[in-house]
Amino acid sequence: MMNKLNIKAIALAVSLGFSAGAMAQTMSKTDYTASQNKISSDYKAAKAACASLSANAKDICVAEAKGGQKVANAELEASYKPTTKTRYQARVAKAEADYGVANEKCDDLAGNAKDVCVKEAKAAQTTAKADAKAQMKTTAANSTASEKTTDARSKANTQAADARKDATADKVDAQYAVAKEKCDPKAGAAKDDCLAQAKAHAGK
Repeated sequence: MMNKLNIKAIALAVSLGFSAGAMAQTMSKTDYTASQNKISSDYKAAKAACASLSANAKDICVAEAKGGQKVANAELEASYKPTTKTRYQARVAKAEADYGVANEKCDDLAGNAKDVCVKEAKAAQTTAKADAKAQMKTTAANSTASEKTTDARSKANTQAADARKDATADKVDAQYAVAKEKCDPKAGAAKDDCLAQAKAHAGK
């Protein structure tokens, strides 16, 4: 039951995302409100299904239900009012929802395996958010260059390059944190070598 509801929530979010362009042209306030009510109803049904579970399985189920609702609402907003900001917010909602579920799943582990799992979940979230921010900044930079002057295009390209550079730095830092965590179970020279490789790979 849980998987069916989760798939339903994900399908709703995806369908809203893929139909953003069409809905932006045709969605009325009435349709928007109806979609909000449908998302709320689906969330309540998904959360209710979690009641039969226990321990961490229940926590994961609730995280999936909440994440699905947040993503669906963000996608709906991006469809109803398509702007650079709402599309960015939809991508951030997806990153946070994925992180919430992944982080809960880490609770099934223990020791270093759990620590690595948490770091990997955080790295995935950081990567998704960094890409979303880079995309938003690039889009904004390009829109300011709409007059097509040489100076504007040059400035837009510089801003886009800076955005990609910032995103890459954030992602490298997140992956470095994962690599360091994986070195923890080691000791002595093996740990030193592991940390040195992690640092070199990250360009630290």
